[in-house]
Amino acid sequence: MNKKILQQKIIALKQAKNAVLLAHYYQLPEIQELADFVGDSLELSRKAAATDAAIIVFAGVYFMAETAKILNPTKKVLVPDVHAGCSLADGCRPDQFREFLNLYPNHKVVTYINCSAEIKTLSDYVCTSSNAVKVINAIPKEEKIVFAPDKNLGNYLIKETGRDMVLWNGSCVVHEAFSLEKLIELYKKHPDAVIIAHPESETHILKTAQYIGSTSGMIAYIKSSPDTKFIIATENGILHKMQQEVPNKILIPAPSKEDNTCACSECAFMKMNTLEKLYNCLANETSEVLLDEEIRAKAQEPIERMLKM
Repeated sequence: MNKKILQQKIIALKQAKNAVLLAHYYQLPEIQELADFVGDSLELSRKAAATDAAIIVFAGVYFMAETAKILNPTKKVLVPDVHAGCSLADGCRPDQFREFLNLYPNHKVVTYINCSAEIKTLSDYVCTSSNAVKVINAIPKEEKIVFAPDKNLGNYLIKETGRDMVLWNGSCVVHEAFSLEKLIELYKKHPDAVIIAHPESETHILKTAQYIGSTSGMIAYIKSSPDTKFIIATENGILHKMQQEVPNKILIPAPSKEDNTCACSECAFMKMNTLEKLYNCLANETSEVLLDEEIRAKAQEPIERMLKM
């Protein structure tokens, strides 16, 4: 079945089933084109909490769909591919994290939203890259903090907030794939470009950036900037939506350490979702996200604290 026919069928299914399609910026362009809303983790969390659709189809990675289910216990939440994981979420197992927290009994626990529902149950607060600084600053200065699972985001937050936090040793494989040497070479070819980076990137990449922010923050920055050329250090899927927002500006993906076809950094998990998988999960209402109610309710508490901020 070709792309256009599949897209038409998915649109018809969404209408017939009162379904909403939420897609992350890192999804394939053909999926973003069909989405009722494209955004970052914070924006998608808000949309999931506010929707009145009967079915939520979440085109992203699994922890994002879990978050949608946490916030919508009575709605059916579907994912195109249940195996679309995340190196951050997969690298922070609940049993290991419990043992880690036992070492720091008097600490507030702040977890990046890129973690499983079970990890969220062990948290006092959840944050996203959009609001992490705000969340950390809202915790009284006398409180000690454990931050997980992203050490790179954690190091960035320590610098921005001045808080001395204990960090879980996790990282995003996509944002650790950028090559500083290649980035410097690229910048020499485009000295008029502005480097912008996601805070999940390593410190040496962040030091080169004139702007550091979430995916939605990057888009907002480029839209408001008088500059016309940008080198972008995040997953290259964002370029689709970004270019739509700024059609007259030049967007260049930051180079990866790997010798891949686009010389950029791609999330293999995000790209596991395809139009065909999206159609099948909606047509058959398969790949449903199901959570134990006790886990769901407990995981909701730190997310609600975040959303109220």
